[in-house]
Amino acid sequence: MSSRSFVAMAVSNPITLEQNFDRDTNQAKAYLLPQDVFSKDELAQLNQHSNVKGLVQLLGHLAIIMVTGFVWLDIDNLVIQIPSLIIYGFSIASMFAALHECVHYTAFAYHPFNEIVAWLAGLLSFYNSTFYRAYHIWHHRYTRIERKDPELTDLTPTNLWEYIWIISGIPWWVGKLQTHFLSATGQFQDFPYIRETAKAKIQRSVQLQLLIYLGAIAVSFYYRQAWFFFGWLLPLAVGQPILRCILLAEHTGCTLDANPFANTRTTLTILLIRRLMWNMSFHSEHHFCPSIPFHALGKAHLKLQPHLNNLTHGYLNFNIALIKSFFP
Repeated sequence: MSSRSFVAMAVSNPITLEQNFDRDTNQAKAYLLPQDVFSKDELAQLNQHSNVKGLVQLLGHLAIIMVTGFVWLDIDNLVIQIPSLIIYGFSIASMFAALHECVHYTAFAYHPFNEIVAWLAGLLSFYNSTFYRAYHIWHHRYTRIERKDPELTDLTPTNLWEYIWIISGIPWWVGKLQTHFLSATGQFQDFPYIRETAKAKIQRSVQLQLLIYLGAIAVSFYYRQAWFFFGWLLPLAVGQPILRCILLAEHTGCTLDANPFANTRTTLTILLIRRLMWNMSFHSEHHFCPSIPFHALGKAHLKLQPHLNNLTHGYLNFNIALIKSFFP
């Protein structure tokens, strides 16, 4: 039985081609597969998706957004406003992690919940879930395989100035604006991972998302208030560098092959980061078996840790080590 069939049997909903995040069979066969490490019962238990756990996680994330947003916008005290802005901004930016989990259909057992939350999380984080799903499937299928993994087209820092440029978030903003424009206008020729049958759906999804942003801007102008800027745009810009530091750790400096224990990095981090990032810090574990939901990745880590080639203690330590590598 192939790894694709094995994992598909373990989840509660049928997996279609557009929802399959398993590694390419030809690439993966040279390395360990989930059934080589976990028993069938263990994998079935790890793959149990939960509406309750997903909802609790989502509500906790939204609570952080609302509390820190209230302090940032309504409390006239810079001493607490600035820290609140940083947490508020990162909690908005890290809704990307909620989108990511939902795109995998692992946040909730009920598939429509994943679809809805993914789209709304993308609205907050300036991603489009419909586009990202197609992009991310290829990233998982061809992780770190040159000319196939779409993430390899992103700039990888080789010196301090490139690092600062990436961490600033500016390339991300430019890339998102370009991608949203091309998608909204139906120009998909540069995106080989977009299936012909998905193009119209993605175009409509991005168009709706952009219309909502324009509507929010219009309301702000109508009432002569800077709600859009101070409530979303500025906080997201503040939070984006933190997210960039985290996402850089996932694959930077890892091998260019199909081994998920070598081409991906797991980072052990503090509880707040784990919560806001929906346990994406267990990234090798996630790539090894993408059908495991966020709330079971910690348990999977306990068994997979001996296999991990790239294990870092803290995102700060990773980024410091990366900067030091620029000055051999």
